[in-house]
Amino acid sequence: MKKNILRIGLMTLLLLILSASAVFAESEGHHNIGETLPIWSCIPFVGMLLSIAIFPLVKPEFWERNQLKIALMWGLIFLIPFGIAYGIGELTFQVLEIILLDYLPFIVLLFGLFVAAGGIVLKGSIAGTTKTNVIMLLIGTALASWVGTTGAAMLMIRPIIRSNAWRQRKAHIIIFFIFMVANIGGCLTPVGDPPLFLGFLRAVPFFWTMKLLPLLLFNIGILTVLFIIFDRRAVKKELAQGRSPINVPEGEAKEPIRVEGAHNLIFVAMIVGAVILSGLLPSISSVFADGNGFTVGGVTMPWTSVVEIIIILIAAFLSLKTTKKETREFNNFTFAPIAEVAKLFIGIFLTMIPALAILKANGSELGVTEPWQFFWMTGALSSFLDNAPTYLVFLTTAASSGLTGSGMVATTVGAVPQIYLMAVSAGAVFMGANTYIGNAPNFMVKSIAEENKIKMPSFFGYMGWSVCILIPIFLLDMVIWFL
Repeated sequence: MKKNILRIGLMTLLLLILSASAVFAESEGHHNIGETLPIWSCIPFVGMLLSIAIFPLVKPEFWERNQLKIALMWGLIFLIPFGIAYGIGELTFQVLEIILLDYLPFIVLLFGLFVAAGGIVLKGSIAGTTKTNVIMLLIGTALASWVGTTGAAMLMIRPIIRSNAWRQRKAHIIIFFIFMVANIGGCLTPVGDPPLFLGFLRAVPFFWTMKLLPLLLFNIGILTVLFIIFDRRAVKKELAQGRSPINVPEGEAKEPIRVEGAHNLIFVAMIVGAVILSGLLPSISSVFADGNGFTVGGVTMPWTSVVEIIIILIAAFLSLKTTKKETREFNNFTFAPIAEVAKLFIGIFLTMIPALAILKANGSELGVTEPWQFFWMTGALSSFLDNAPTYLVFLTTAASSGLTGSGMVATTVGAVPQIYLMAVSAGAVFMGANTYIGNAPNFMVKSIAEENKIKMPSFFGYMGWSVCILIPIFLLDMVIWFL
C-alpha cells in the first residue's frame, strides 16, 4: 500500500512540476517538431512495443510487477534527450498535449465503458457451441458501429468467455472476437471507431460511412466462414475428450437465459451519448467553439472534452454505486485489465510523440497517390500507431493533393474523392485488428481473457494469426475496391 501511495505521489509530483514549468516557460510558438526530429527518435517507441512483445514471454513475473516502470522508462528515454534539445517549454507542451488531448480522453472512455459493461451479466444455460458463438460474434459486430468497438467488446466479451468456459481450446474465439467486434464491426458510423469520429468532426457526413457496408459484409462473411471451420474442429476435439457444453444434473432443468444489471445499459448509452455530444456542442453554442477551453502550458483542452469526460465519469460512478457487488463478482469483474491498459498506454502515447510528429510533417511526401496506397499506408501505420491521428494525416494528405474522382466529399480540410476517403477509413478501422495495440479495445479484451485463465497468443503470436487470416482478406479488399 505504501509503495502504491509513493508511486501515485511521484506521478502527481511529476505532473505538478510539468504544469509549473509550463507557467514559467517562455511564451514562444511551438513549431512543427516533425520537421526536425530524427527518425531514430522513434527508437523508444519500438522499444516499448518490443517490451510488450518479449517480456511476457521471457520474464512474465517481472513484467507483471514492473509494467508501469518499464513504460515510464521508455517514455523518459525519449523525453529527457528531447527536453535537452528543444527546451523545457517544448517538452512540457508536447507532454501536456499528448496527456490532455489524447491519453486522458482515451483512458477515461475505456474506463467508463469497462465499468458500465462490467455490471451487465448474461446468466443462464448458454452452450458455447459453434452456432452460439457465431450468433454472439455477429451481435457484437452489429453493435460495434452503434455503441463503439470498445462498448460492444466490453458488453460481449464476458458472455462469450462464460459460455465457452467448458472448453480448453478457446483462444481462437477471442482472436476472431478482436477481429470482428473490436475492429471491423465499427466501420459504419462515426460512433463506431475514433478515426471515423474525427472525420465527422471535419464535416464528413454522419451516414457517409454506411458506404463501407459492402466491405463490412464481405470481410465479416469470410471471417465467419473461417471461424466456423476453426471452431467446429475445436469442438470435435473437446467432445472427443469427454467435455460437454452444458452439464445439467439429472432431473434439473436448464437455467433460463436472463440479463442482470441491465440498468447499466443506461450508463453505456450515457457514455456513447457523451462522445456524440462532444461533436455536436460546437454547433450548439459558441462557448464550445474550436479554441475554447482551459489552457495549461500553452495546451488548450476543449470544453467539449471536459464535458465528455465529466459525463463519462458520472456514468461510471453511478454504475459502480447502483450495481450489486454479487453481480460484478459473478462477472469476475476486477480493475486489473483497465489498470494494465492504463500503465502500458501511457508509455505508448509518450513514445509515439515523435512517430506521429514525423508522420504529420512528412505525410504529403510519402508518394501516396492511389487508393490502394492510401488503404495500405493508413492501415499499416494504424496497426501500431494511434489510428485516429493516422487517419487524420492521410485524410489531410488526400484533401491537399489535388486528387480527382467521382463523388467528391467536402470536408473542412478540403474535398476528397469518395474512393480515397473509403480507402483511408477502411485502412484505419480494419487494420487496427492487426496487432494488440492497433485499436483501444484489443489489449483490454486480451487482458480480460487472460484474467479468465485463457492462454492468449503473444504479441507476435497474435500477429501470426492476423497475417495469415486478415492480410489475405485485405488483399481481396484492395483488388475488389481500391485498384
